[in-house]
Amino acid sequence: MSANDKLHDRPWSYEEVQQLREMVNEGVTDSVISLKLKRSIADIHAKLSELGLVAKTG
Repeated sequence: MSANDKLHDRPWSYEEVQQLREMVNEGVTDSVISLKLKRSIADIHAKLSELGLVAKTG
């Protein structure tokens, strides 16, 4: 299992979800969100889908 796989399995904290919501509301792109939250773009998209949100791509 790679380090990336371990990050993928990490549960989302309340604070991370709040940061995600704020960044989406501010128009931050999915790639920047990915870097800031240290999660894959696939993880970001999965959580956004779960929350009914959409981020800019880029």
